[in-house]
Amino acid sequence: MYLFIFSVLVIVFQYANSKSILDKYEKDIKTYKLQIIENEQKITELEDQNFELNTFTINNNEEALTYFENKGYDVEKLVPAISDGLFEMNNYSGEDHPIVPFVSMTDSKLLINRVRILNHKWIIANFSDGENWGEIFVTYDIDDNSNLKYELKDYFLYPKAY
Repeated sequence: MYLFIFSVLVIVFQYANSKSILDKYEKDIKTYKLQIIENEQKITELEDQNFELNTFTINNNEEALTYFENKGYDVEKLVPAISDGLFEMNNYSGEDHPIVPFVSMTDSKLLINRVRILNHKWIIANFSDGENWGEIFVTYDIDDNSNLKYELKDYFLYPKAY
């Protein structure tokens, strides 16, 4: 009789313990499924945002790339060379930047920080001296000797916030 009661108690204990473990696992599974759904939505949003951000870049502009390929240029080498040409202008002496039409208002030099090549003719770049920021709109062309020529078309300097 004691053995029977002891066996029933062990079975009840095992059942209660197993049920709580299974309930916890089910709760965890539901939580993880919700997290997966949320993460998939975030991934979709980020992919859409990435598509929008890459709309105006030369790497996603098939017509611009074809333009260079038809002229006989290696696009894999040319595109980095175009942005490198602007970055090389950061190595200047004196106060006047070769393409940025402003003079630094601090002890630092004006430097081009980021460059976005839009297509086979246009570039947008930003510059700063550490405290003052601005942007320039540049056109570029490749002459018959394969030299890059940059021409400043428009520019602005953000007003300093105090």
